[in-house]
This record gives sequence, structure tokens and C-alpha cells, in this order.
Amino acid sequence: MLQVRDIDAYYGRMMALAGISLHVKESEIVTIIGPNGSGKTTTLRTLFGLIIPKKGTIIFKGDHLEKEPAQYRAKRGISFVPEGARVFSRLSVLENLELGAYSRKDKKEAMSELETIYTMFPILQRRQKSPAGTLSGGERQMLAISRSLMLQPIFLLMDEPSLGLGPIIVDEIYDKIQEIREKEVTILLVEQNALKALQIADRGYVYRMGKIVLEGTGGELLNNEHVKKTFLGG
Repeated sequence: MLQVRDIDAYYGRMMALAGISLHVKESEIVTIIGPNGSGKTTTLRTLFGLIIPKKGTIIFKGDHLEKEPAQYRAKRGISFVPEGARVFSRLSVLENLELGAYSRKDKKEAMSELETIYTMFPILQRRQKSPAGTLSGGERQMLAISRSLMLQPIFLLMDEPSLGLGPIIVDEIYDKIQEIREKEVTILLVEQNALKALQIADRGYVYRMGKIVLEGTGGELLNNEHVKKTFLGG
């Protein structure tokens, strides 16, 4: 589904990605782990079109996307859940969800997706008239994920979905990520919680200083001595 080859990306004069090459097959969960500042988020922002790479190719379902704006990538079925459970705090839960379907032509069909969302996250139905800013951290993350699903994506980019959440909520979020994959959505997941990510991932990449230093299946990386020592507490 996705082929990334030799991508270089910069913030100003600072190189953030150096020769990144990775791939994601249809219906996979692939995770990227690594220390802060290693280029994980930059990769997702580049794939979504928020950063234009200086070099390299991004091929999605056979088409080159290197210079395509983010709104056109959204129309291809690529959706992005950014870090930090970002929601429109003054808008209601329902209004946030409606904004997630902004690029869909058939608005009635888009709104039918609400039933699926409310089945997956019942708390959002109960709180649909509440301002999003009144939700708990876990509820905001559920809303951020749900808003991205209103697009009916085929490829979902997720940045740190467990950030700042307690263990019980993290488990619930990860159960839902697997449920989303079962709906034939392909997922590229960036995470600091390497254990949770690798436990559900088909494959993973380990970043360091803007480069890929290791790759393998989720199981292989869980059992890799470097990964154990650096990311799994021994």
C-alpha cells in the first residue's frame, strides 16, 4: 500500500529525516519506535503532506505523493491522528466528529458513520452535546481517533495515542486500534510505549537521529536485546 524510499526532510536547515525507507502492506499495523527527536512524528507529518521532503519518493497505491497537499491525501483515504489528543475544545463532541467528515461528498452517508463511532466509543454518544474541552484525557483521545475515522480512511497515521493516559485507558485505546484494523484499515503507529505498540504490530521500525537502525516483526523487536535494554526497561 505504501512505499517510502530515501526520504530526507528538514525543519529549516536542520535535517530531521535522513534517507528513510519503509513500507506498509495493506491491513498491517506497523509501528515506529525511538527516542524523542528521532524523526518519528516528522515521518507521519511528511506522509500526510504537512512537510514536503527535500528528497525521495512516497508512493501510495501506485501514485506518487511527494508534493501533493494534505487535503488531497485525505481524499485518497489517508487520515492523521496527531499527538496530544488535539480536539476543538469549544466545539461539541458531535461538531468535532462532523468536522472529521469535511472532505466527504455524501454528507448523509458520512453521518451514518456516527453509528459505528458510537458503538466503538459509547461515551462519545453520551457526551455528544458537551464541549470537547470538558472531556477527560482518555475521552479526548477517543474523540481524536473517532474524528479521523469519520473520513472512512483506508490508511490511518497515529501519533502517540497512549501519551499521558493511565494504564487502563491505554489498554482500551489499544483494543480499539486492533478493532479498527479488523475493519480493513491499515495503520502506521508512532509510539513511546514500545511494549504496547510492538505487542500488536505486525512489523516495526526503530529510529535513531532521523535514521532507521532496526526493523523486524513485532515479535522479533520485542525479543531484540537492544530494544529490550533501550525501550522495555531491560
